[in-house]
Amino acid sequence: MMENKHSPDIAKNVFTIQCEDIVLREYRLEDLDDFYELTQQPEIYRYLPGWNVSKERRLDWMVNYEIKENKQFLKAVSEGGHVDELRLRLGIILKETGKFIGWCCTGMKKELPPPNREIMYAVSKDHRNKGYTTQAALGLIQYLFENTDVEILNVIALHNNIPSNAVIQKCGFIYKDRIEIQSEYYNHYTLSKY
Repeated sequence: MMENKHSPDIAKNVFTIQCEDIVLREYRLEDLDDFYELTQQPEIYRYLPGWNVSKERRLDWMVNYEIKENKQFLKAVSEGGHVDELRLRLGIILKETGKFIGWCCTGMKKELPPPNREIMYAVSKDHRNKGYTTQAALGLIQYLFENTDVEILNVIALHNNIPSNAVIQKCGFIYKDRIEIQSEYYNHYTLSKY
């Protein structure tokens, strides 16, 4: 896996994972406008239809769920790494500009058989095919395997989402099977820590 460093951003007390060209950073309220804009891109909501909610709903989720659960996840890591069913949601920040260009997250996927922790990601149409999504996924995978009790990760991608399937394969995931979720067919992959 790629080498990365994770640390709190001392100036802002914000958790980050440093990658080559990007930084994974926990969500902040200042990300709302950029985040909302991304969820309105047809290239994103075509593959993640539940993510294109109103800005008010996105704000509610950030304030009442996402930011709070990030803190709970990071606290669990600091207390031994047993993250149970907690989620971690990180923005993909372009080092060159500091711009929020996507997200890379981990959480439980109830539609998958146990152990059902997955990673998921999305990046702006303006920043595709530059390796940023692969860097983000590898950074999160390495962090999870080195700092938590997670031993197996899952990822799914619609069978016709060629770019996402390519990222998954570049990250070393192994194809497991094809599954149906809400009348859509997904390729299901797993990656083991050992």
